[in-house]
Amino acid sequence: MRKPNTIEISSIILITSLLGACSSTGTKTSSIGESTSATESTLLTSDAEKNDMKLSEIEAREAELMEKQSALSHKEQELLRQQRALDEQSQLTMQSAQTKQNAISMASMSGEPLLPPNAKSGECYARVFEEPTYRTINENVLVHPESVRYEIIPAKYKSVTEQVLVQEESSMLKVIPASYEWVSEEVVLKPTSTRLVEVPAEYETVTEKVLVKAAHTEWKKGTGPIQKIDAATGEIMCLVEVPATYKTVTKRVMKSPAKTNSVAIPAEYSTIKKKVVKTPPTTQTVTIPAEYKTVTVSKLAQPETKKEIVIPAKYQTLTRREMVTEGRMEWRSILCQTNMTVDRIRDIQAALDTAGYNPGPIDGSIGPLTMAAVNSFQKTKGLPVDKYLNIQTVKALGVEPR
Repeated sequence: MRKPNTIEISSIILITSLLGACSSTGTKTSSIGESTSATESTLLTSDAEKNDMKLSEIEAREAELMEKQSALSHKEQELLRQQRALDEQSQLTMQSAQTKQNAISMASMSGEPLLPPNAKSGECYARVFEEPTYRTINENVLVHPESVRYEIIPAKYKSVTEQVLVQEESSMLKVIPASYEWVSEEVVLKPTSTRLVEVPAEYETVTEKVLVKAAHTEWKKGTGPIQKIDAATGEIMCLVEVPATYKTVTKRVMKSPAKTNSVAIPAEYSTIKKKVVKTPPTTQTVTIPAEYKTVTVSKLAQPETKKEIVIPAKYQTLTRREMVTEGRMEWRSILCQTNMTVDRIRDIQAALDTAGYNPGPIDGSIGPLTMAAVNSFQKTKGLPVDKYLNIQTVKALGVEPR
C-alpha cells in the first residue's frame, strides 16, 4: 500500500479546515436568518455565495491535486519502465556472456579438434564466438487506461439592482368614528298637568223692568179730527193702546253656580343644544401595500457546470530484443600476417575509401582508422563484426583474396 506524501496530507488538512469553516459559516448564517428581517436575508444570500465560491475553490484545488498525483503516477510508471528496460538489457548481456561460455564449454567437452574443418591451403582461420542474433520487437504497452476527468467551471455572478420585498402586502380594519352635530331641542322641564280650581258662584246685578201694568187699550178723547167723516160727529173718542208700564228693579242674580274646574297646567319647556350622532361608527378594510427596497445583489448569470474531459489511454512503445539464433563458436577465414601482403592491404584501404569509408592513409598498414572503417562497412552490409578482417568482408569490398 502506497503511503500518502506530504503534499497529500497538507491538502487533506487544508480541505478539512475549509469545509469546517464553510460549515460554521453556514450554521451562523442559518441562526441569523431566523432572527433577522427580510432586508438581512440579502446578506445571507451574499454569505451563501461566498460559501459557494469557497467550495468551488476547494474543488479546483482537489482537481489540481489529482492532476499532480496523476503526473507523479506517470513518472513512477516511466521510472519502472526504464528500470525494466535496464533489467532486460542486463539480463540479455548476462545471457550472451553465459551463452558464449556455454558454447566454449560445450566445444571443449565435445572433444572436437580445435582445428578448422575443410581448411584451404594459404588461408588463415580464427576461432571466434558468433554472437547470438536478436531482433527488435516494438510493443505498445498500456501505461494509463482511458479515464475521465471532470473540470468544474465555477458559476458566474453579476451585480444587478432589484427590488427586494421588505414587508408583504397586508390588510387592516380601520375604524371610522361616528360624526356628530349640534341640534337645538326643547326639553320638557315640567310635563303637562291639571289642578282643581274651586270656582265660586258668580253673581251679577241685573236691572230688569218689572211689568207694573200690562199694555191695554183705552178710549181717549180726541183733540180734533183730521177729517170729518160726517157733520154729525161731535165728540171724538179714540181707542188708544196704552203700553205696559214697567218698573225698573235692580237685583243680584246667580250668573253661575259655584263649581270646581280642572285647570290644565301647560308643560314647561327649555331649549337646549345637544350633540347627537349624525352617522354611526363604521369599519373599513384598508389594504397596506407591500414595501420594497432597491438593493444591489449578486445574481447567478451562469450556473456551475461540470465539464467531462476524456483522457485517452496512454500507450508506451517498449522495445525488447528477442533472440533469433543462439551464439556459437565457429572458425572464420581471416587475413593475418601469414596470408596478408602490403599490396592486398592497400587494395582493401582503396576499396574502403571508394565505398565512402575513411580508412586513413592508404599505406598498406592496418591501423585503428582502417579497422574502424572496416567495422563500419561490416555493420552497413550486415557482415559479421569482429576484431578481425575476415575473408567475407574482403570479398564484399571487391578485393580478391590471394
